[in-house]
Amino acid sequence: MTDRRTELAANLAKVEERITAACAAAGRERAEVTLIVVTKTYPASDVRILSELGVRHVAENRDQDAAPKAAACADLPLTWHFVGQLQTNKVRSVVGYAGVVQSVDRARLVTALSKEAVRAEREVGCLVQVALDADASGRGERGGVAPGGIEELAALVAGSPGLRLDGLMTVAPLTGEYAGREQAAFGRLMDLSTDLRRAHPAATMVSAGMSADLEQAVAAGATHVRVGTAVLGVRPRLG
Repeated sequence: MTDRRTELAANLAKVEERITAACAAAGRERAEVTLIVVTKTYPASDVRILSELGVRHVAENRDQDAAPKAAACADLPLTWHFVGQLQTNKVRSVVGYAGVVQSVDRARLVTALSKEAVRAEREVGCLVQVALDADASGRGERGGVAPGGIEELAALVAGSPGLRLDGLMTVAPLTGEYAGREQAAFGRLMDLSTDLRRAHPAATMVSAGMSADLEQAVAAGATHVRVGTAVLGVRPRLG
């Protein structure tokens, strides 16, 4: 465990240096960017070490992994973010531990989240997931709503009991006009955020960037970066 703590501390320090340098290059204060460590596939023991090292935001993308891990770490001062595509039959479980759901991309999901948040007497923060690779159906390869659908979905979140509209999230697209153009993709998200804040001034959160492209996200103006591999390492394939 001591070796793992040393490893995580070193990785976390490197990521911190990257974020600090990216902020300096963009003329931003370091405090403007929040690190969310994506702990998917890693054990609760790693989450506990990260908490001891000062991490306050962690993210998961699969409820079946997240729920027991969050329960095992319920004593820690952490905010849990759900970042994966969320099925409505998992909403009750997710609302039990997630402070923020970053992957809100359809009206049916908003309705389900609101119902369960009210039932649990919780307020859940929501980010509208934007698909910059949306096809004719208005959906992206990894979920999300097309830019044209943000306004309507955001209004639905803002008007739903138990939910709080926090802002926008995206994943750099692998296909379409923004493929391989992370900086442009994140810049587009910032423009969409500016539009959103005209109607919803408190929706200031912009979640973008991961291990490989956090610098581009910070340069564009992201308020939150989601980093997994750079902190926790590459998990060996099972089998």
